[in-house]
Amino acid sequence: MTGDANAEQDRARRFRDAALPHLDDVFTFARYLMRNTADAEDAVQECYMRALDHFDSYRGPAMKPWLLAILRNVCVAEFARRRKQPAPAASADADRADADRTEDETPMWQEPQASPEAVVLRRHDDETIRRLVAALPEPFREAIVLREINELSYREIADVAGVPVGTVMSRLARARSLLRAAWNVEEGAPA
Repeated sequence: MTGDANAEQDRARRFRDAALPHLDDVFTFARYLMRNTADAEDAVQECYMRALDHFDSYRGPAMKPWLLAILRNVCVAEFARRRKQPAPAASADADRADADRTEDETPMWQEPQASPEAVVLRRHDDETIRRLVAALPEPFREAIVLREINELSYREIADVAGVPVGTVMSRLARARSLLRAAWNVEEGAPA
């Protein structure tokens, strides 16, 4: 019995060492897919539970794309489940709490700024970018988040999304074009 317990502890340790460094990236992707912090947290938890269950069958060198593919499947399954049942009315308090939490979180890519004016401008730009990315249609939002935020290669994105590399390239080009046009409208420049 002790041998089984030691083997399970070793497996859990190996999983933690391999998977936990990608937790922030998985959560970021989940927030863009689920569009709600609480749902994203649930999806990430389900993703990591599934990944642990199937860790023995994992053979690839790249853990992050594997986790993101599992997360995407979890989110797709959740959306399918929700379509089959009537959606409850959203609580205004929950929406406000979610928005407050988003406003208080500092993006990982934000560098400290020298002046208060620069900080305000950067925060406005970051919020605008997050909002514009969140407004993209799902296939484009998924591609841009996987590439620009999670820094996956085109091949890895294709594997996560289950589409050809050419489709990934097309979606990224279209997503960037849509973001550029939306940004220009936001800033008052012609689209």
